[in-house]
Amino acid sequence: MIDPWVRDLLRCPVTGATLVDATGPDGAPELVSTDPVNRLAYPVRDGVPILLASEARRVEG
Repeated sequence: MIDPWVRDLLRCPVTGATLVDATGPDGAPELVSTDPVNRLAYPVRDGVPILLASEARRVEG
């Protein structure tokens, strides 16, 4: 995954919330916003987080 110090600097581009490491439904790594209302997940491809709103998927629950 991503080095913790780098992840601590990253924020959700939509909500500004912090991001945490997660695994998507397909088993691929992703970063998930901690915003309680608008939780979005961003893919991590080849170790690079793709923090584009168009690439985000909504996380339910």
